[in-house]
Amino acid sequence: MTESASALLHSIRACTICAAALKAGPRPVVQFAKSSRLVIVGQAPGAKVHESGVPWQDASGDRLRDWTGLSAEEFYDPKKVALVPMGFCYPGKGANGDLPPRPECAPHWHARVFDVLTEKRLVLLVGSYAQAHYLPATKGRKTLTEIVRGFPSYGPDFFPLPHPSWRSGIWMKRNPWFEAEVLPPLRKAVRQALR
Repeated sequence: MTESASALLHSIRACTICAAALKAGPRPVVQFAKSSRLVIVGQAPGAKVHESGVPWQDASGDRLRDWTGLSAEEFYDPKKVALVPMGFCYPGKGANGDLPPRPECAPHWHARVFDVLTEKRLVLLVGSYAQAHYLPATKGRKTLTEIVRGFPSYGPDFFPLPHPSWRSGIWMKRNPWFEAEVLPPLRKAVRQALR
């Protein structure tokens, strides 16, 4: 028997499986409801999101909402949008930015989250960690740029995107096709998913 979305959310928010590795302590940040039709699989919360407990409540979230054409009201409506990072807790700072998402999280929780989602859905794979997990055939064989540019071959279920961090501004300047060739189909796919 499938567990309910509310019971699963309660279990996730009480999770401590990697607490010993989290300098800032566990604070799982996730959003979903059984009716979520758009699933955004990101990396892991940053320090700002760890403080607020609100997923994507930072500059990266602003950029992602712009890319998808979603208003904040739509984005934060779990009946429409599930926000399921590869790691639910802030992993801490590393030498070159935030550490990678904890490896325990996605294998322990993701299948259970997807099991409670009852609607046909579109999954946005935001960044290389999400793509490596959900598109394993690409791992080590294709760059993030190649994966994003080849987005039609992963549809209709998956839509790969770069991570919308400040670095994506540099990436977008090097890859001007992204705005012209990827964002219009992305916004169309998001609208269709939410119908």
